[in-house]
Amino acid sequence: MISDMKTSQIARKVEQLKRQLVQLGPMHPGSLSEQYNVCGKAGCRCKDPKDPQKHGPYYQLSFTWRGKSRTRFVRAERLADVRQKVTNYRRFRKLTDEWVDLVVELEQLEREQVQ
Repeated sequence: MISDMKTSQIARKVEQLKRQLVQLGPMHPGSLSEQYNVCGKAGCRCKDPKDPQKHGPYYQLSFTWRGKSRTRFVRAERLADVRQKVTNYRRFRKLTDEWVDLVVELEQLEREQVQ
């Protein structure tokens, strides 16, 4: 009886997770960082011995996908869009981890019922 209630609670939680997953929108794995660089031009402001001013910021998206690490520069005008995609991906991973946790718990309850 208790496990039947628990099983239905888990099923409801899984359905909630599915609804949340459908609403995520575009996503992309990775993390964004801000980069500042020094160029190779003699006499440039970035090489000033007293007050060097590096070029930038440049935004970089770094991620590993299917075993390959990749890095891409992101234009400032696309930064908000890419940041949202990265946030959506993190949320996707969190929701799918919760789903798997629930499925494992459900499988354990089913195993206990058989014994």
